[in-house]
Amino acid sequence: MDRFSEYRIMWLLVFFDLPTETKKERKAAARFRKDLLTDGFTMFQFSIYVRHCASRENADVHLKRVKTFLPEYGQVGCLTITDKQFGQIELFTCRKETPPNAPGQQLELF
Repeated sequence: MDRFSEYRIMWLLVFFDLPTETKKERKAAARFRKDLLTDGFTMFQFSIYVRHCASRENADVHLKRVKTFLPEYGQVGCLTITDKQFGQIELFTCRKETPPNAPGQQLELF
């Protein structure tokens, strides 16, 4: 039962600011986003992608994979937080509070 603890399940957030002034930079930025989506990330905001991970070890695997996607220019940050912390996010649309729109539900088979 400890396997499904909200303190063991992790979320990996990748946030970035990539240059898009030239065609080459736009292509690199698009490729980075595509690589994130291919690896199971979901767009949370335009330059913030999140991925549900079953454990810290699983998050580390995906973090290493993100490092292989890094474009030549720009800034990329990665943050790993627990499911409990992710559940405490407060989102606002203008002055109205909106409930978090968690990315699609993850299914663990093993």
